[in-house]
Amino acid sequence: MSSRRDRPSPQSSRPSGQGQPDPRLGPPGDRNDRTAERRPGPQQPRLTKARLTSGALMAIGALLGATALGVIWHPRDKAFQPRLALTPATLSEKPRRPITLLVIGSDADQLGDAPNGAAPAGPANADALLLIRVDRKGPLQVLNLPRELAVKLPGRRQPVALGELYRRGGVALTAAAVRELTGLQPPRPDRYLILPRGALRDLVNGLGGLEIDPPRTMHYQDKAQKLKIDLQGGLQQLGGAQVEQLVRFQDKWLGESGRRNDQKLVITSLQERLRQPEQLAKLSYLLQLLQGKVDTNLSPKETLSLLAAGLDNDRPITFVSLSLDPAKASHGKLRQLSSNAKPPWSDN
Repeated sequence: MSSRRDRPSPQSSRPSGQGQPDPRLGPPGDRNDRTAERRPGPQQPRLTKARLTSGALMAIGALLGATALGVIWHPRDKAFQPRLALTPATLSEKPRRPITLLVIGSDADQLGDAPNGAAPAGPANADALLLIRVDRKGPLQVLNLPRELAVKLPGRRQPVALGELYRRGGVALTAAAVRELTGLQPPRPDRYLILPRGALRDLVNGLGGLEIDPPRTMHYQDKAQKLKIDLQGGLQQLGGAQVEQLVRFQDKWLGESGRRNDQKLVITSLQERLRQPEQLAKLSYLLQLLQGKVDTNLSPKETLSLLAAGLDNDRPITFVSLSLDPAKASHGKLRQLSSNAKPPWSDN
């Protein structure tokens, strides 16, 4: 049995580190516990030169790291920025003054075709003639010029059809006749566009077709032209070949006036289709698709400018017509401009 002297004291049996007073319990109650009185409290770290240097290096490193991340993942990355809604107004700046565009719908299938593959057979004629006026302040205006209009040429006694002028003298002769008929002043029409039948098909197919309501059933077949027209009346989706049939069909009772009415349906549907955001998004594709298939003096920038003005308007297209006299036997099927006919719009 060990003696009282040999027993370890309670203080000596405390594990190292357990002699400090528990801060949750307050100051020690035993003043004779000198060890607890002499034991210092938690020490504050000293800001030595080495520590300052290490902290500065860490701060610089963090700054450089944040800068590097900012270069790689910029907080205003364009991929995460809200995009402007694609509308006709965002395509391009609109023209500052009214622009007139002469559109010649050629009866040839492709540019440069020697035979037109149509009737009357031979070099390409103007199967459709449109004078389009684009004004940023008003609706799109379209003058559908009559192909059967009698026009007198210098040195010729008998008049010829307006639609034949393209074959006889190209764009220059056609534009000169249109200028005289409408009261425009040179150098107007400002621009021209020659659209063959094949380009019309490609344009319509590129847009995914057009929603059109043909007013009647259309059936016609011409083996010489290899032309077959077979369309039903009523609202429907028409592809490029069907739209070509629609604009080429000639009713035996309505004649050329009926064709002009059908062309209005196509023009209106084209405008409505091009206004759709998904079609505006692929305008660049459509322009590339038609490159080399149409003839025009419009630049790509001018084309977008005219589209911006012609599509950015909720008002419907204004179709204008020339007043014609009834056909005379002396002129065959040709018609003359009425004596009281006025220019369709002022040249300003």
